[in-house]
Amino acid sequence: MKKATGFLFRISCFIFLILFAACSVNRAKVDDSLKQYFDDNKVDGCFTMFNNSDGKVTVYNLNLDTTRFLPASTFKIVNSLIGLETGVITDEKMIIKWDGIKRSNEDWNKDMTMEQAFKVSCVPYYQEVARRIGKDTMKLWLDSLGYGNKNIGGKIDSFWLNNNLKISADEQLGLVKRLYFDQLPFQKRTQQIVRDVMMQEDNSLYSLSYKTGWGFDEKNNNIGWIVGWVEENKHPYFFVTVVKSADAAIDMKAVRLNITKGILKQLGFFNGRM
Repeated sequence: MKKATGFLFRISCFIFLILFAACSVNRAKVDDSLKQYFDDNKVDGCFTMFNNSDGKVTVYNLNLDTTRFLPASTFKIVNSLIGLETGVITDEKMIIKWDGIKRSNEDWNKDMTMEQAFKVSCVPYYQEVARRIGKDTMKLWLDSLGYGNKNIGGKIDSFWLNNNLKISADEQLGLVKRLYFDQLPFQKRTQQIVRDVMMQEDNSLYSLSYKTGWGFDEKNNNIGWIVGWVEENKHPYFFVTVVKSADAAIDMKAVRLNITKGILKQLGFFNGRM
């Protein structure tokens, strides 16, 4: 298994470096009407969507779309992929025991599976995954993916949280698009498991898959993410929302989702007609 994975990794590195590119902003349609959703919540930010059926990109705030920020918990997408591919995570049901440290988020204070940890964005679970992957292997994969600035300097269990690693919304969009189509340099099983745990809503009209993230930049601004796709009538549309705010009291969990769903609704989603 290790030999097969190593062979796949080596040949994929070269191919993927050619194929990997963020969705081009050169052909983007700037939609300033989306500004209202950020203004209503008194935040700055950007929204980007790629329509796979026609290749069109819709963007609000092009400057922030290409600005790199810490990925925060959106890095759990890649951490999961690498963990599964290397065997550090056997499958989505693999349990990592709680370390006994009580944290403010009660959802984290228990043994949990990868699937559960992904859903509640459990930082300690994925810090342990990163430690088991190790710095050299982690760096090798991030270099292969061309993930943002590829900087994992400092501690192996916090580089995606402390502004060492940074990535833009445009680059995140390219990543999830390739994940959806099994175009990342991982086995199909690996990518399928991660797609499955990203699923948040699934009904007869649409399915909505995403990963959230929340951290702080060097100036202590809140940086919130939602990265994923919405699918209607078997047509995927990939999107990224970035929220930036200096307000220490912001309810980021609510704001980033309200903005994202508001924009998606304005663009015609959730009715099964897209």
